[in-house]
Amino acid sequence: MNKVILGIVSKHFLKNYNRPDIFIKEELKQAIYDNEAIAIGILPTFAEKIRATNTWTDRLTKKEKEDLLFQLKLCDGIILQGGGFSDEYECFIAKFCYDNDIPILGICAGMNNMVRAVGGIIEKFEGLENHKSEENYVHEIIVENASIFYDIVGKEKINVNSRHDSYVSNCGPLVPAAYSLDGIIEAVEDKSKKFYLAVQFHPETLYEFDENMNKIFQYFINVCLINKI
Repeated sequence: MNKVILGIVSKHFLKNYNRPDIFIKEELKQAIYDNEAIAIGILPTFAEKIRATNTWTDRLTKKEKEDLLFQLKLCDGIILQGGGFSDEYECFIAKFCYDNDIPILGICAGMNNMVRAVGGIIEKFEGLENHKSEENYVHEIIVENASIFYDIVGKEKINVNSRHDSYVSNCGPLVPAAYSLDGIIEAVEDKSKKFYLAVQFHPETLYEFDENMNKIFQYFINVCLINKI
């Protein structure tokens, strides 16, 4: 069987420990395996944490870059996961995927880094009432019917979870594919790429019982499979 290999980009823990750790979310890994693909971790090739901002820069040495790209080239697609701390190297990976048309899916903070990678702007919320909750469903989103995201879910309105404290104020060259009712961008994409799409919510938390969320993984894996063949 010709299985798709997806690289999940690991993240540093937000807190500083004497022995720093990196992580991959269990439920995201499982969503990949449950949809008949293979998950592997993409590990940073350096020890220092450098927070990603709107003015991130490529600070990787030649060797660090070569080792990181070696990992990326093992994969058919890349996923930038959510989480509190984002490294600049996540933006580097997103930019590399964008420039080389490698399928990439971003989730929450991963969406922020995919936006930053191409020159967009991320800002902090002043109020979190409608967007930061551990509930399964927090609010509704409106899906643009001319978008790839609409092709995935096939609906103009769906319910999503919401665990973020930042938002996209400028998409750069990307196009919004969904909005919350209060105008926050909930998905972005670039239709000129094989798959450069990101969502602000967490489909990996809901995929087992919400077909809309699982369709995101199914569609992405299918794109990667077609690209692999």
